[in-house]
Amino acid sequence: MNILITGGGTGGHLSIAKTLAISCKNRGFNVYYIGSTSGQDRLWFENCDIFKVCYFLESSGVVNKRGFAKIKSLYLQLKAIFSSIKILKKYKIDAVISVGGFSAGGASFASTISRIPLFIHEQNSVLGMLNKILSPFAKAKFCSFNLNGFINTSYPVNEDFFKFARDREKLNTIIFIGGSQGASAINSFALTLANDLLDRKINIIHQCGKLDFERIFDEYKNIGFDEIKNFDEGVKFVNKNGFEVVLFSFSKKLIKYIQKADFCISRCGAGSLWELCANRLPSLFIPYPYAAKNHQYFNALFLGDLCKIISQDKLNKDDFFDYIDNLDLYESSKNLKSTISPNGADEIIDTIIFKLDKKSNKI
Repeated sequence: MNILITGGGTGGHLSIAKTLAISCKNRGFNVYYIGSTSGQDRLWFENCDIFKVCYFLESSGVVNKRGFAKIKSLYLQLKAIFSSIKILKKYKIDAVISVGGFSAGGASFASTISRIPLFIHEQNSVLGMLNKILSPFAKAKFCSFNLNGFINTSYPVNEDFFKFARDREKLNTIIFIGGSQGASAINSFALTLANDLLDRKINIIHQCGKLDFERIFDEYKNIGFDEIKNFDEGVKFVNKNGFEVVLFSFSKKLIKYIQKADFCISRCGAGSLWELCANRLPSLFIPYPYAAKNHQYFNALFLGDLCKIISQDKLNKDDFFDYIDNLDLYESSKNLKSTISPNGADEIIDTIIFKLDKKSNKI
């Protein structure tokens, strides 16, 4: 079977694409990819051996664009559709899986025009614009947030998050995660807490993003450390008592830092949220206030009492320490296990195969 996966732009979409592609490849399918020259698509998949062939087409988002910028984006999307039609025909694609993001536009619309079954995955708790448009044309739709009309599955998460999961029993290390681009509010909150955390003998792991690295580096340096060590991904500060701050802008091996941590402060994009659940890492979520339709807040709200949500304008040091001082870390960690299973990608691919088989597509 020849499967084409499309979509991306951000790490959340691309992580799903990768996980689904691995599930397809493990079944012996030929897997292809269409993404965009914009966003992180090329960074993730240009030299990836999971896909037989990858294409990166010139495209950009249309939503929130105005005037000439919107006309240009629509033109690029139209151009991507015609390019995708040729690609689908060339490799005799049996099905297209869209994981969302503007990168998915060209190939998704091309599949409907070419009458190739289209399957879509909505990663967030609020339906994105592209998936809203594509929904009537999709053979099946998948989501992990109980969206009406969607097949509910566990979120497709890299198996390593489950493999290295553990129940946390003592708060020795806190990790701050703002995503690949960083989050200024989370970075500043980390600095506000830093001295108190180190005084409490709690180590810090901090992914601050590329744009804010120099500022955060200088601020930590000014706190006063006896030793500063460079390593491949960033720097490590060590104080006189041997407690440390590990600071880096971005890491493709974030799982190793998450596994080491006992508590997390993070944005709540769907990918990050479910990865933390898979690893059973108790978390405080700070939704990005400008996310479309406030979807990050609703992502975290789905977990109910299993997480803490605070808007970034309400962040307060005293409230935070009051929360963690009264948190039953072990119970919180243990209860996260029931939120997600390690078979999300396989659930989706199994359903796709079943749907195709019913239509007598060649497998």
